[in-house]
Amino acid sequence: MKRYAVILAAGKGTRMKTELPKCAYPLLRKPMIAYIVEHIVNSQAVDETVVVVGHKRQVIQDILGKSVTYALQEEQLGTGHAVMVTKPYLTDPEGDTLILPGDMPLIDDQTIKHALQEHHDRRHDLTIVTTKVDDPEGYGRIVRNESGYLEAIVEHHEASFSQRTINEINTGIYVIKNSILFEVLDKLDNNNLKKEYYLTDIVHILKRSGHVIGTYYLKESFKAMGVNDLYALSIAEAKLRLKINQDLMIKGVAMINPETITIGQNVIIEENVIIHPNTYITGNSVVKKGAQIGPNTEIHESIIGERVVCRHSLVYNSVISEDTSVGPFAHLRDGANIGPKNRIGNFVEVKKSTTGKNTKASHLAYIGDATIGENVNFGCGAITVNYDGKNKYQTHIGNDVFIGCNANLIAPILIEDNSLIAAGSTLNKNVPKGSLAIARAYQVNKENYLRDKKSTNGEE
Repeated sequence: MKRYAVILAAGKGTRMKTELPKCAYPLLRKPMIAYIVEHIVNSQAVDETVVVVGHKRQVIQDILGKSVTYALQEEQLGTGHAVMVTKPYLTDPEGDTLILPGDMPLIDDQTIKHALQEHHDRRHDLTIVTTKVDDPEGYGRIVRNESGYLEAIVEHHEASFSQRTINEINTGIYVIKNSILFEVLDKLDNNNLKKEYYLTDIVHILKRSGHVIGTYYLKESFKAMGVNDLYALSIAEAKLRLKINQDLMIKGVAMINPETITIGQNVIIEENVIIHPNTYITGNSVVKKGAQIGPNTEIHESIIGERVVCRHSLVYNSVISEDTSVGPFAHLRDGANIGPKNRIGNFVEVKKSTTGKNTKASHLAYIGDATIGENVNFGCGAITVNYDGKNKYQTHIGNDVFIGCNANLIAPILIEDNSLIAAGSTLNKNVPKGSLAIARAYQVNKENYLRDKKSTNGEE
């Protein structure tokens, strides 16, 4: 028996006020739909995932790639119609299908696993995932009979006064047997104001035909919250951030003022790390033990080595090796690979460059498209001049090189081992091993210049 998951991700999401499809909108720098697919995979309870795409479908496909199968909903004619277009892909009639919205990023692998298990163990034809909320306005109410079994789902606008006091709601997540799924979908109609086919109508149809309908109750209601606007997104982000931070602190990560710290779900942080306020660590970043990060630091898709100190800085798609100090106000990006025991200091930018052990750029330097050896010192204002307006060029610097202040190294250029670049030099030729390179105009002192100038202007 094969188990499927169908994610409904074809809608525009007009309330988000964004050019992106709603399901592609980022939560902690990761698209909402990526969370759902990841949790489905982690549940190990689903054999194949089908994503229904429509509005700006290429955006969703670029996010998920080949990890899922796509079903195209050319016209958005309701949730029931969205499931109809998946028929060619749900090929096992003996299987079950989990159906869930694509704007529910907090749903986790355990909920998915347990809902499918409940459906199977109790031999339901249809299982509806329900939960209780403090404010049920706008949700379909779960009406139960005296024995506690599902009697009906009543939409908010159709509910009586007493029914509106019910706080158990339909989450919009279903598990259904494939053998009856498309049979019941064929019975849907669009006799409503919007002329759409509503998936919720299958409950009434199956109930009338005597099928076994059950529920799976989700205790943590926030996991089933849908994100329909940017305010709801902020609530979801706060919930997720709190959960991630709690888990990390329990595992030995110290957080100073944790409510100001944002850690992405895929980030790995080892024990004995200290994270200071106003720090963001996202993507598939790794922070190894003994590191100190922040305050006021952003790290994305980067690896931070043991005992690294990184303060007031930006680190994107880069690697910082052990015992290195970064910041304040440094910027590492586009594949910067900083060696061990380095010092990358105030207002230093490193782009697409590699440094060896014990190399230092303590302040006001730019290092771009460069390969740098060990024990290299960049003086204040030193620059690798890597761009001529059309092309980028490489700078190669050997070991034990001292680069004086305000030196410009015009690439392509090779600075060999044990060389010294005089302050204020602008170099456009290679420097041999063990050389002193000086490339600056001679100093000229014009004595009495200011006195003579005043006399010329008629001043005494």
